[in-house]
Amino acid sequence: MFFGQPGESLKLDSPWHYESGERGLILAWVGRPRFEDGGPAAFLATFREQHWKDPTTFLARIRGPFAIALCEPESHRCLLAIDRLGIMPLAYRKEHQQFLFSSTLDLLRESASGPLELDPRAIFDYLYFHMIPAPRTIYCEVYKLEPGSFVICSPGGCKTGHYWKIPYREESLSRAEAAEQLRHLLGTAVDDNLDRENTGSFLSGGLDSTTVSGYLSQHEPKPRQAFSVGFDAEGYDETPWARAAAEYFGLRLNTYHVTPEDVMDALPKIAAAYDEPFGNASAIPAYFCARQAREHGIECLLAGDGGDEVFAGNSRYAKQLLFAHYDRLPQWLRHKFLEPLARKNTPLHRLPGINKAVSYVRQASLPMPERMESYNLLRRSGLKNVFTQEFLTHIEPGEELHHLNTAYRGNEHMSLLKHMLALDMKITLADNDLRKVSHMCRLAGIDVRYPMLDETLVEFAAGLPSHWLLEKGELRSFYRRSLADFLPRSTLEKSKHGFGLPFGVWAAEHPALKELTHDALSKISQQGWIQPAYIEKLKKLHTAEHAAYYGVMIWILIMLQCWKNTHAIN
Repeated sequence: MFFGQPGESLKLDSPWHYESGERGLILAWVGRPRFEDGGPAAFLATFREQHWKDPTTFLARIRGPFAIALCEPESHRCLLAIDRLGIMPLAYRKEHQQFLFSSTLDLLRESASGPLELDPRAIFDYLYFHMIPAPRTIYCEVYKLEPGSFVICSPGGCKTGHYWKIPYREESLSRAEAAEQLRHLLGTAVDDNLDRENTGSFLSGGLDSTTVSGYLSQHEPKPRQAFSVGFDAEGYDETPWARAAAEYFGLRLNTYHVTPEDVMDALPKIAAAYDEPFGNASAIPAYFCARQAREHGIECLLAGDGGDEVFAGNSRYAKQLLFAHYDRLPQWLRHKFLEPLARKNTPLHRLPGINKAVSYVRQASLPMPERMESYNLLRRSGLKNVFTQEFLTHIEPGEELHHLNTAYRGNEHMSLLKHMLALDMKITLADNDLRKVSHMCRLAGIDVRYPMLDETLVEFAAGLPSHWLLEKGELRSFYRRSLADFLPRSTLEKSKHGFGLPFGVWAAEHPALKELTHDALSKISQQGWIQPAYIEKLKKLHTAEHAAYYGVMIWILIMLQCWKNTHAIN
């Protein structure tokens, strides 16, 4: 954790490190940066005056997970940057003539001369995305760095930019050679993350965690330990697949079954561990997985996060490619005939077959990436039916699409699939899943590594032909075929789950969770953000129609209230 004020002495706390250079330059870093120039001192010596104007070539010589701060106190200039894939966090703010930065928002909040104001747009983002995408934070005038980005602050103001973006392209390759290269890169990525003693792995039995665990199993000492969690709830327990993968690779599997009582106990700890509201419910199983690893003497866990966003493993990719067929129809047929018919609501639309066709046209006629949000609960409910009129005065029309459009846009020659991958690398991975796992491992006292996010591996995958990645509707087609002789059949045939949490089901049945839900929702309804009528409707739908589906939004609201409680925010 690092906090600095250019022009004054810098305060450096563990695990940050620093190196002093010429002209009073100070380079501070956290994480595991790999400097191409041989080390931090040599790297710092290459910094030149022109890099204050354009630091892209300078920063491109760092790899690995890192956050850095390069300060020149005499001139009141500071350069901040984080790694290419957003593994390490860094936030900053300006206050009067001072520039403040930190690994956590909590330290920025504590250092402020007065209370920081909650940003209504960030609250909206949280309720829509279940987290707050960078660069916005929960506080006004406080910002997070995006993957592969930098900010330079000087007396004249702050300048932001990107020094690296994933180089998506469509290369002509030999399938056999590409498959061999993939297997080599995966093995190397795991090898490079074994510098810590007592390293184990997350293991759900899915493609990524099983791949990482499989390569880990090849290293001494044997057997390596893997960790999984389960639930006594139909459709949520993945321990049979984890057990099969562990037996296949000779791993020692440790499992823990999470209960509703565990959720009650862990919820305030988890809310306090995040420096802004975070609503991914699978943080709970991630925490218990990491906690049991720590109890078994493990210091570091290898996680499989990133594989779906790198190698096209999310089901919505195949679905959106089906919708893309609609764009090939003549414009006159789409705009003058099909879409006007689909917009009408008639009894005919409810007939089997016709209702599916109407739904297809309604979704397919939406532009990308808006189309990917068709099932978002807030969109389906209608924002004017969810939020108070006063709250919506703070929100720009289409605010929910700003982050999506920014992440989705890229090279105009990119395929539809790779546009979606770029979007998910930012929104789904960097803003969501990495925060989930990293924070929960930190809370449990565990270091975490992400071999699937090795930059050489990511760059290699970015060049694979799109039709290899998702062939004839098969998710991760190239990956599955390339590792067919390495992974167990149970993993290759397993449908995607992830460490989901059956909160919605439990909250409808467990007395203590019911009470917690009622109390949190009552407090949220008094904030003036959400219409009390919507919250009452949500509670009824949760108990009467679909506990799991509507339980997601209830969890989001509960975590918002718990975060406010644990951070003493009124």
